[in-house]
Amino acid sequence: MADAKGRIEKLKKAINKYRYDYHVLNKETISIEALDSLKHELKKLEDEYPELVTPDSPTQRVAGEPLKGFKKITHRVPMLSLEDVFSEEEFSDWEKRIAKLLHISYTTELFSELKFDGLAVSLVYKNGVLDYASTRGNGKVGEDVTQNIKTIEAIPLRLEKDIKGEVEIRGEVIITRKGFEKINREQKKKGEAVYANPRNLAAGSLRQLDPKMTASRNLDFHAYDIVGDIGQKTHAREHEILRELGFKTDKEAHIAKKPEDIFKFKEKIEYLREKLEYEIDGLVIQINDNAIFDKLGVAGKAPRGAIAFKFAPKEATTIVRDILVQVGRTGKLTPVAVLEPIQVGGVTISRASLHNEEEIRRLGLKIGDTVIVGRAGDVIPDVRKVLKELRRGKEREFHMPKQCPVCGHKAERDKGGPLTFCLNKKCPAKHREGIYHFVGKNAFDIDGLGPKIVDVLLDEGLIQDAADIFDLIEGDIKPLERFGEKSAENIIRAIHAKEKITLPRFLIALGILHVGEETALDLADRFGAQEKIKEASLEEINDIENIGDVVTKSVYDWFRDPYNKRYLEKLLRRVSIEKYHQPSGKLKGKIFVLTGSLETITRGEAKARVRKLGGKTSESVGKDTDFVVAGSEPGSKLDKAQKLGVKIIDEKEFLKMI
Repeated sequence: MADAKGRIEKLKKAINKYRYDYHVLNKETISIEALDSLKHELKKLEDEYPELVTPDSPTQRVAGEPLKGFKKITHRVPMLSLEDVFSEEEFSDWEKRIAKLLHISYTTELFSELKFDGLAVSLVYKNGVLDYASTRGNGKVGEDVTQNIKTIEAIPLRLEKDIKGEVEIRGEVIITRKGFEKINREQKKKGEAVYANPRNLAAGSLRQLDPKMTASRNLDFHAYDIVGDIGQKTHAREHEILRELGFKTDKEAHIAKKPEDIFKFKEKIEYLREKLEYEIDGLVIQINDNAIFDKLGVAGKAPRGAIAFKFAPKEATTIVRDILVQVGRTGKLTPVAVLEPIQVGGVTISRASLHNEEEIRRLGLKIGDTVIVGRAGDVIPDVRKVLKELRRGKEREFHMPKQCPVCGHKAERDKGGPLTFCLNKKCPAKHREGIYHFVGKNAFDIDGLGPKIVDVLLDEGLIQDAADIFDLIEGDIKPLERFGEKSAENIIRAIHAKEKITLPRFLIALGILHVGEETALDLADRFGAQEKIKEASLEEINDIENIGDVVTKSVYDWFRDPYNKRYLEKLLRRVSIEKYHQPSGKLKGKIFVLTGSLETITRGEAKARVRKLGGKTSESVGKDTDFVVAGSEPGSKLDKAQKLGVKIIDEKEFLKMI
């Protein structure tokens, strides 16, 4: 109870600060997804300890206070917020609670619609004419934005049907992705700050004191609710009436007979999400029958009969339980954060690389801290920010070990760099990781030969190094536990299929420190053959445009190490390197960066096609980048490209180009 109380107080303070920054100041201190994650944790704690719920808790309010520059309007019916769920399991729990309250064995008919990421507003019409409009504000009191609302073409100043008396329409003011990108381009030209996201831009545009400025932003509006009775018995009918009155509504919205329909709909929308004209962050699901919806009432500040089914967040908050150190194939010691398991981008993650000691210092990270985690390029988990205001005083400093955690040999920091290495050339961790790398997709790419099988081959003494893999026969593998005749046959066939390899992949497979995909290509382009690289002088290697002193020395030293010389001779007796043809073509000299998921071509194929046409690919965006290819759900590379003014193209343009 004491721990929960302390955590709740910390969470409340942090959430209130971030919510104020976001909703009142229009400033995104942390991502809205990370804020949702904190709110979700607070809600779960308060559900577990209801006696700790206080009136000032963020779960008991809707949004920030109104801005001072506008007249205040009190909502006749409060504009409530929705409770969030993030998984099918949490959604099913909500559905069971509703069924229990209604004394039925299953939930009644549901209505599902997109959750637009914009600014909620209320429009009040008197005898069919727009009387006034207000923002949500704090849920009870909003801001009068009538003059600005009138500039939005999608909002009728007079309803299409005659309705006597007063009627209130609620919906979302939004801006298209294209509109968002256009305004940010204009901001850059003026040398002004760009907007963090379309929601902030929509909010900022609606809160302009000059309506002409609002009009220039080309805002849009989608209606989703009618307050008051004008004959609507269901929420589906409300949408029909809204269209009859002259409003846009969600074209994707539909009735669901059972939860499975909701799950299929969510899967479909997640697939289409990046193709939609507007930003959305989930679905809104509610009881379709309005009488039942009203009967269920309100719990706290949220209606019981509706829920926000959020998409898997790209960022979330969690706690660093420990920091372990892994030893890689080059002997590099990498600190890894052990996390309280959390879902990010639809995947549960429990570990995230911290890269090196300097990165930990930059983050200011301690063991026990609450952190924001994401997935770099939507794949690799990484720690993005430490929420220091949530510290309890029990957090511990991390220190990089002075000895290798695997072999106990001395470990030292690289001179002039942030990395720490095990100095033992025979460290078992180096050896094992080196073979994992050798058979991996960027090197020999031997199908079916993953780390677990490599472990068995090493433990049974069937291989001493990577070259021995090519001496294996079916009879060596067949007697091993978990291997039958067919699987042994498949592995041997896969090994034989990779006895010929390209020069860049061969160089990657050798595991030379600092030699990755791009450096291997640079070496291949310059020398054309393994023998020439082996004999190259320091000056010749260093003369390559993208290769500096550190990489030069690493390559030069590797080919002169006695152990590596023997290993190379042994390997070349078992495999052959294809003759290297230097690429030439229309993309010569152009550098491409890929971000997000491509639909019609794999990332590997895309890179290969670029190189075949003389271009290069890079993993990071810089001033020398010519094109960023943005697929669905692009990562932070897209933001960097926008900041640097790098040309961004979609998959369709990229395919035309190649």
